[in-house]
Amino acid sequence: MKVLRFLRNLLIAVAAIILVALICVGGVWLYFHPRLEVVSAVVYGHRQGQDLTLDVLRPAKPNGIGIVLMASGGWKSQAGSFQAWIVAPLLRRGYTVFAVYHIPQPEATVMEITEEVNRAVRFIRRNAGHYGVDPRRLGVTGGSSGGHLSLMLATRGGPGEANATDPVDRESSAVQAVAIFYPVTDLLNLGKSTENLGDGGPPKSFVKAFGPTVTNLAAWKVIGHEMSPIFHVTTNLPPSLIYHGDADTLVPLDQSERFHAEAQKVGRTVEVVVHHGGKHGWLSMFWDLRQFANWFDRYLRQPAA
Repeated sequence: MKVLRFLRNLLIAVAAIILVALICVGGVWLYFHPRLEVVSAVVYGHRQGQDLTLDVLRPAKPNGIGIVLMASGGWKSQAGSFQAWIVAPLLRRGYTVFAVYHIPQPEATVMEITEEVNRAVRFIRRNAGHYGVDPRRLGVTGGSSGGHLSLMLATRGGPGEANATDPVDRESSAVQAVAIFYPVTDLLNLGKSTENLGDGGPPKSFVKAFGPTVTNLAAWKVIGHEMSPIFHVTTNLPPSLIYHGDADTLVPLDQSERFHAEAQKVGRTVEVVVHHGGKHGWLSMFWDLRQFANWFDRYLRQPAA
């Protein structure tokens, strides 16, 4: 009888553990799979005979605010590749996410890619009413080259051409808040990056990404300056949150720290959160998006003045 009682209690305990495990797994799955509507392959422009597209991820209970996500790594991008679960914390707060794709380098230069993402923001703002978002409240997010492109929008995005034939081009490409991971901010001073050859030239793995003239150091200095957000910080810089690992050897923490210092000089809000031991990416990044959501809550809940 004691043996039977023991086995029965053991089975009950095992069943309870399995049930708890299933509930936990189910809860995690549900968290990362919120109810939403996805509109894929929305064409926002064209280049080289190719469509430029974005995906619209609209949560079940939208809050009327849009987040433009730079689906870019190494300045490469593949249309339709972005997975909604990655931004579950944003979707659960009600943010409508626009995953923007661009032509990958070296097929397009970083300069052309920057033009493309500016076009994407103008398109989103032009069609904000259709997607149920406030054109005065657009945030931007991304990591690595996606972070760089985000800061290019934050520092150089602005009014369109008032007399442009295409109404999209008349819209502003400015964003009102930024939350990103480990961005390149200064292409002319790569510091201790493994991409730095020490010759003052472009990142060694991305020479072709900046066009055929960058092997000429004088030409590179002009291009590198134009494509470095750190040189374009003004009093118009929107509030920016940057998460960066202190063990990142590809894009050293120094890139974000020096950008922060430039922002302080003109009294703008930039917060750098150091992930200790973090390299160029870490496992808990998806969880950090909860803090991105908090940041956007703080700065986008009210229309920009």
